[in-house]
Amino acid sequence: MATEAPGTFALIGTGWRSEFFLRLARQAPTRLRVSGVVSRSAERGARITGAWGVPVFRSTEELLGAVDSEFVIPCVPWDASPGVITELVRAGARVLAETPPAPDLAGLRELWAAVGGSGAVQVAEQYTRMPAHAVRGTLVDRGAIGEVGSVQISSTHLYHAVALIRRLLGVGFTPATVHARNFTAPLVDPLNRDGWTGDTAAKPAATTLATLDFGGPMGLYDFTDNQWWNPLRARRLTVRGSHGEIVDDTVTRLLDARSVVDSPLVRRRAGVDLNLEGVDLDHISVDGEVLWRNRLVGSRLSEDDLAVTDLLLDTVAWSRGEGPAPYPLAEGCQDHQLSLAIEESLRTGAAVTTTREPWAEPA
Repeated sequence: MATEAPGTFALIGTGWRSEFFLRLARQAPTRLRVSGVVSRSAERGARITGAWGVPVFRSTEELLGAVDSEFVIPCVPWDASPGVITELVRAGARVLAETPPAPDLAGLRELWAAVGGSGAVQVAEQYTRMPAHAVRGTLVDRGAIGEVGSVQISSTHLYHAVALIRRLLGVGFTPATVHARNFTAPLVDPLNRDGWTGDTAAKPAATTLATLDFGGPMGLYDFTDNQWWNPLRARRLTVRGSHGEIVDDTVTRLLDARSVVDSPLVRRRAGVDLNLEGVDLDHISVDGEVLWRNRLVGSRLSEDDLAVTDLLLDTVAWSRGEGPAPYPLAEGCQDHQLSLAIEESLRTGAAVTTTREPWAEPA
């Protein structure tokens, strides 16, 4: 039986995010392969080749001329991203842009004017693909809790949280009126990206609360500094509908005039107790029906990593003409436009109403 060739992608940049993608490809070598990396620094390039065994090039032009890649991921600073994306598209490459695709609203508009009509740019927004979020999205699509009226999220920040709010509300490119405020309280911060800090002293931490009013449906955004890493601040999600709600991993819904039932999202995890299959999340089910299944069983990836690899695999399929666009540039622009409105409302203390932008118009 023929084996499908791994999806190949290239990387621009050698920072921590680039190594994130290199690690995922190494852990799923039969499905993903990095064809090359661009490094402007010979020293960093040598380090990447030594650590990951991939060829390194000094320019985008050199990379595109030397290796075949189904798409390219620019892992560069925000302000450099639009220029690199535009360069790649004009060279004929397909692009999976990092979030956000441009640093500000003017940059988003300029990027869209330059490449929006190409259909060649996707955005690496993984949060809607995290296993439990994917299940919640499926339940909403099926009408399990009726018409969704609000989403309350305290988990991740700005455009990532906005992506989840928009997905679960189903508001598309509807403009919103945003009110945001900051509150400060003491908090111990024992863990960050670099590991355990050993610091048990409480320090001021800001919490941002924002409402996003889409003219009926609404989102509530709640994020505390370093909430991604800090184990003293849990992640919470509530999706409220006309016939029930989803609160974290429990679905409550009305079956008939007298019957309200609760259904948990049940994870099947391998490697627990005497299970010898290896440490993995196998699937998530609701009421005995599997609604999400691990496409890379055996890779032993975290749920966030699984979301990113799902996105990479779907980008491979899109690049080959075998699947839909995984997260088009228009969606990423809309997410960041709303996150910028949150930040503007914080700065000014006033409500901010977003405008309908060119990326919101039908192609």
